[in-house]
Amino acid sequence: MTERKIRVLLGKPGVDGHDRGAKVVAHAMREAGMEVIYTGLHQTVASILNQAIQEDVDVIGLSIMSGAHIPICKKLMGMIKEQGMENKLVAVGGVIPNRDIPILEKMGVAGIFPGGTHFDEIIKFIRENASN
Repeated sequence: MTERKIRVLLGKPGVDGHDRGAKVVAHAMREAGMEVIYTGLHQTVASILNQAIQEDVDVIGLSIMSGAHIPICKKLMGMIKEQGMENKLVAVGGVIPNRDIPILEKMGVAGIFPGGTHFDEIIKFIRENASN
């Protein structure tokens, strides 16, 4: 029996219109054998979470370049708790200042990947922490 692939939903919440980085990360994850669902630009947190539920993903990844990572992650983590989905691994990447990393960790964001993070680091983190 083959092991099920790790399923990742990669979302671009809010008004951020830059998705090249998200597409490149999605490609790297696929090359690493993961199944990746990319939501496209301008998604609401609710729509990202709904898609994660429908797709039964192991990982919810957000790509945020707009600087709104704290309010977006706070909303997502609150909705995850409401839905009883704390078993989902949540990761965020993009423009994230070092000073904000402890705030995101305290919210329950497991993986935080500021711009410039190597793909290997992201993939290793997901493989080690996603429950599939």
